[in-house]
This record gives sequence, structure tokens and C-alpha cells, in this order.
Amino acid sequence: MSLLLHSCCGPCAAYTTSYLLERGYAPTLYFYNPNIHPYQEYQKRLEGLNQLAAIRNLPVIVEPGYPLEDFLGQIAPNPEFGKRCVLCYRIRLEKTAEKAKELGMEAFSTTLLISPYQNREQICAIGQELAAKYRLRFIDEDYRPGFRQSQVMAKEYGLYRQGYCGCIYSEKDRYYKSKE
Repeated sequence: MSLLLHSCCGPCAAYTTSYLLERGYAPTLYFYNPNIHPYQEYQKRLEGLNQLAAIRNLPVIVEPGYPLEDFLGQIAPNPEFGKRCVLCYRIRLEKTAEKAKELGMEAFSTTLLISPYQNREQICAIGQELAAKYRLRFIDEDYRPGFRQSQVMAKEYGLYRQGYCGCIYSEKDRYYKSKE
């Protein structure tokens, strides 16, 4: 079954693509991540995804541009952890569903489902809603059991491994410590 796999980075896609291939899916990797900041981080993650795609001989579609301003305009009114994440999931999954429909694919999914740090229930709810809207299947497999294995695979492949989800807010949460 043809499947457009929203992919945030090579490490998250490493196990996920193995899992999907073993189950008969034909994934095409889709890189649409306007949330990733700074731009150098965006480039490193895209490079890692392209490395993985070459290793696995998988097609990659990269959405052109870097619409950071659009992303921040939508997120800035709700920067609290949780609220911003739901908006971020929706922005990226909506674009993925649109692209899957445009390409005539049967289904879509996301590598976000491998992370124990993401809200699986919210991602799946949004994915199912968009699947109905675009008349697609949302593959909501639980890839989390392969999270550690994916990290090992990424290390073996020499893929760039990041330390935060990608948005400017999560970067602040991870690295900024208040001096108060």
C-alpha cells in the first residue's frame, strides 16, 4: 500500500520505515517541518533524512520553502506546552494529508508516533480526522516500542541526532534555565 510518511528526521524514520516495509507498505518520506528552528537545525535534520533514504532506497519529497513565519504566526498565540504541540501536529499532518491526496496515495502516517515524548492520542485523533476529510487511511501504528532501536540504528548509520523536538519553544525548554 502506498503511504506518505511525514518524517521529522532520519533517526525517527529509521525504525519506522523498517516497521512499515516489513508489513508491506511502500513508504515515501515527506519532509514538511516549518516548526524546526533554527534553519541550520532544519538543514541537519533534512540531511539526516536524505542519508536514511539513500540507505533504504526510499523516495523523499521535500516541501519547498521554509515557512517559519507562518508557523510562528499560528503558534505564537498559544505558546504553552501542549497547546502549541496540538497546533504543530495539525499543521504538519494536514499538509501531509493534502500531499498524499494530491499524489494519489492510499494512506499517510508520521514518524512522530515513534516518540515517547509526543502525545500519541492527539496525533492519532488529528490523523483520523484528516483521513476522513481527505478520504485516506491514517496508519496509526504504535512505533514507540522501536524508539531505542531507532536511536541505535541512527548511530550505526551516522545520522544527525537532535536534542529537542525542533521548535523554538522546545529549544528554550531544553536549554534555558531561569536564573531566578
